[in-house]
Amino acid sequence: MAKAANWKGQLQSKIADEAEFIVDAFCDPDPKYKGRGDPPCRGKVIKVVPDDDGGIGYMYAEGEMLVRDEYLERVLEILGHPPRYELEQAQGPLPRVITGVTRLTTLGRYENVVGTPDRPGALDVIDAQLGWGAATPNHVLTVTPGTASHCPATEPEEVYDDIEPYPSVCHDNGGSGVQIYMADTGILQGVVDSHPWLTGVRGNPDPHEAEVVNGTIPPYAGHGTFAAGVARCMAPAAGIFVTNVAFTAGSVLEADLIPGLAAALGRGVDIFHLCISCMTRHDFPLIAFREWLRRLREYGGGVCVAAAGNSGMRRLSWPAAFSDVVAVGALGGDWRGRASFSNFGPWVDVYAPGRDLINAFATGEYKCHAAPYKGQVRRFYGMAKWSGTSFSTPIVTGLIASRMSRTGENARQATAALLAEAGARAIPGVGPVLLPCCQPTEPRHCCGAGPRDCCAGAAPHSCCGHR
Repeated sequence: MAKAANWKGQLQSKIADEAEFIVDAFCDPDPKYKGRGDPPCRGKVIKVVPDDDGGIGYMYAEGEMLVRDEYLERVLEILGHPPRYELEQAQGPLPRVITGVTRLTTLGRYENVVGTPDRPGALDVIDAQLGWGAATPNHVLTVTPGTASHCPATEPEEVYDDIEPYPSVCHDNGGSGVQIYMADTGILQGVVDSHPWLTGVRGNPDPHEAEVVNGTIPPYAGHGTFAAGVARCMAPAAGIFVTNVAFTAGSVLEADLIPGLAAALGRGVDIFHLCISCMTRHDFPLIAFREWLRRLREYGGGVCVAAAGNSGMRRLSWPAAFSDVVAVGALGGDWRGRASFSNFGPWVDVYAPGRDLINAFATGEYKCHAAPYKGQVRRFYGMAKWSGTSFSTPIVTGLIASRMSRTGENARQATAALLAEAGARAIPGVGPVLLPCCQPTEPRHCCGAGPRDCCAGAAPHSCCGHR
C-alpha cells in the first residue's frame, strides 16, 4: 500500500492510529493480494504530511491537484502537457470541481504532487513559478480534525440507558420554517425514528452510509445523527437535512465535497452547517471552497457555520477560518473556559459548550480504534456522550435557526445579532460565548448569576438548564 514514507513514526500514537484508519479506508486495499508487503490500493492513495510537533500538517490525495482556471494553461505548460483543448481532445473534458476550479489527475513529467527537498513535486515547481494558490493539493477534510486528534475530540462514551439529551430539548417552536443543510456522515434512520426530538430530520439515501451490522457500530457512524440531535435540541421545529459527504472514515476530498454544496444552493437552504475541516499546505485557503462561498453570497441571506477543529492550537483550520464563515470553538465542561481540544485564535468567531454533550447514537457495540483506548469495547443503547467542536457547532446553528423563527430575520441578520450578543458576554481569555437557550413558554427568572445559568442574549426572564 502506497503511503508517505515514515509518516507514522513522526506522529503521536493516537494521531497515527486515526491517520492510518483514514488512509486505509481511502485506499481500499485488495484483499486477494498475495504478494509481499502491503497490498496495492484499489481506491485513492492518501499522503500524510506530519508537522514539527508530532501532529498532522495536512493530508491529500496523491496524483491529484486543484487548479484555478485562470492559471490552468500555464500549469499545463509547467507539467509538460499540451494546451487544454488538445489535452481534452485526447483524454476528454477535464473534471470541473466548481466554476473557476478544475481537478487535474495527471502530473505530466512529475511523479508526485508534493516532492522532497532533493526531488521537487509538481506543486513545488508550480509554486516557484506562479506563487501559492494557483494550484493546491486535493486536501482531505475530516469531521473536526486536528493535530491532537484527526477525528472528534473523543470517541463516543457510554451513558446510562434512558438518559435525556444534554443540553436539553427546548419545548418551543424554535426554528420553524428554517432549513438547515448539514454536510456530515449522514443519519442512522432507525435512531432518528426512535428519538422524538429528531422526528422529521432527513438524510439522503447513500449506499456508503455507515450502518450498524450485527450489533457492531463502525467508527464515525452516528456522527451526523448526534450533531443533528444537538441542533434540534436548540431548534426543535427546524428542517434539517443531513447529507453523507464523509462516508470514507468520516472524511472527504475537497473536490468531492464542493459539487454537493453547490447543488444545495438551489434548495432554499438558510444555514449550511459543516462539521468537517482540515489543515492545508502553507495554511492556504481551500480554493474550491472559496469559489463556493462566492456563490453563497449571491443567494441572499444564507450563512455557513463550521467547526473550528480539535487541534487545541491557533493554526488556521479550513473552511472555518474564512472570514465569512462562522467559526465555532468549544467551551469546556463548566462552560467558563475553552475546552483543551478546541482550536482558538482571532479567526474563531464564537465558543459554545462542546465537552461531554449527550445525544442520539446507535445501539450496539463499538470498538475504540485510537490510543489510549484502542481495542476497548463500549456498549451503547441509543445515546452517547461525545466531545468536540463538531458538537459545539450545532448549538450555534440551532440558536441561529431559533432566532430566525422568533424575529423574522434572515440567517445573516440573526447571525450578526447573536455574534454581537456573544461578544458583549465574552469570557476573558476565551472570547465571545453563546450558551444553550430556549425561548421560554412562560415567564421565569434567571437561575443564578453565573454565565452557565443565564443565556447570552436572553431576555431578563429567560433561563438555561443545568446538568
